[in-house]
Amino acid sequence: MARLFGTDGVRGRANDTITAELALDLSVAAAHVLGAPAREVGRKPKAVVGRDPRASGEFLSAAVVAGLASAGVDVFDVGVLPTPAVAFLTADMDAHFGVMLSASHNAMPDNGIKFFAAGGHKLPDAVEDDIASMLGHEWERPVGAEVGRVHANRAGQARYVAHLLAALPNRLDGLKIVIDGAHGAASAVSPEVFRLAGAEVVEIGCQPDGLNINDGYGSTHLGHLQAAVVDRGAHLGIAHDGDADRCLAVDAAGEIVDGDQIMAIIALAMKERGVLAADTLVATVMSNLGLLHAMAGAGVEVLKTGVGDRYVLERMREGGFNLGGEQSGHVILLDHGTTGDGVLTGLMLAARVAETGRSLADLAAVMRRLPQTLVNVKGVDTTRVDSDETLAAAVAGESAALGDSGRVLLRKSGTEPLVRVMVEAGTQEQAEEIASRLASVVRAQLAL
Repeated sequence: MARLFGTDGVRGRANDTITAELALDLSVAAAHVLGAPAREVGRKPKAVVGRDPRASGEFLSAAVVAGLASAGVDVFDVGVLPTPAVAFLTADMDAHFGVMLSASHNAMPDNGIKFFAAGGHKLPDAVEDDIASMLGHEWERPVGAEVGRVHANRAGQARYVAHLLAALPNRLDGLKIVIDGAHGAASAVSPEVFRLAGAEVVEIGCQPDGLNINDGYGSTHLGHLQAAVVDRGAHLGIAHDGDADRCLAVDAAGEIVDGDQIMAIIALAMKERGVLAADTLVATVMSNLGLLHAMAGAGVEVLKTGVGDRYVLERMREGGFNLGGEQSGHVILLDHGTTGDGVLTGLMLAARVAETGRSLADLAAVMRRLPQTLVNVKGVDTTRVDSDETLAAAVAGESAALGDSGRVLLRKSGTEPLVRVMVEAGTQEQAEEIASRLASVVRAQLAL
């Protein structure tokens, strides 16, 4: 039986696989698992609940709040805020756990439910499995004063903004920055905090209506941001995804600066200030070889994990490292947060531009990206990715032919029903040819 939880919570099509009934039942299960430590010492559990602005989040968050309160949890509903804000508030408000309703960068019809443990940390797989195993179990319902109370808390945004400003090493005065909020959870917060930090801000994609999240804007659709940065003569642009746990950037010429380049810039800034723990960066196997080469030249060790910011975070916490992330723009600054934070990342990137007086393009040139192609293969049996011998032989053959000049990575997605084929090579044409050949093998071998 497949796991209910993926690499980033439970995600799917809202009101189809992600229903109000599932949201209620899952929140009750979470209340029993994550609220247990509070009950053991005679306290009523306390939870923070937030969401992105998807229309489906309105009824799903209502179901989550109802489930938690019915299970005896006091709920603090913070409304529409980024995922990292909910993680921060879970810790800042001394809650026993937090819940975020979002499908991140996915299109509007999708939604998801993710949980944070006390302190705002993502849950280990084992705890998620404990929650899933509690679904449908009989439970003793609290009555009278033992039921949970629900509190609307709209002060969370101000607390989060103050936290972000406190983390900045220097102000952003003199910078003109375009912020693309993806019509998502950071549409209000991100422009506000950049202005308070001293930047002149131009807003695009910051008018959510419940239906337009990630629709042509944000970190997965950078065209509008590229054009706006050039047209408005800005120093740089910052793009978030729907729940703002990631950040990609655009330089003054409209060129994209990806998560690997952002990590390289921030790593060198932290190393220069003597605050990069063990002179180490934690990245995933998806990071470009160019990042590894650049960091090696700068005396920064790169440790690689599986794909997913949760695995990056686990490695960081295990080794005491304070910087890690993904090419997609999830960057974790563990000194200031417990999860990827796109607004914080954008602030730190802009702060480096302001501090050095150098352009973002100049800073990003510290690493040269090898040509890379990513092909998503849909409609195949993802459960056989790691066991099909013909597919494994094809990957091994292409890898051997590339040698040290590139690499191949083939894996199933943790958030969508598809297989990802990633190839890096000496030229873009070569990378695309290899990826196309491997994608054909995937379709032939893993056909449903």
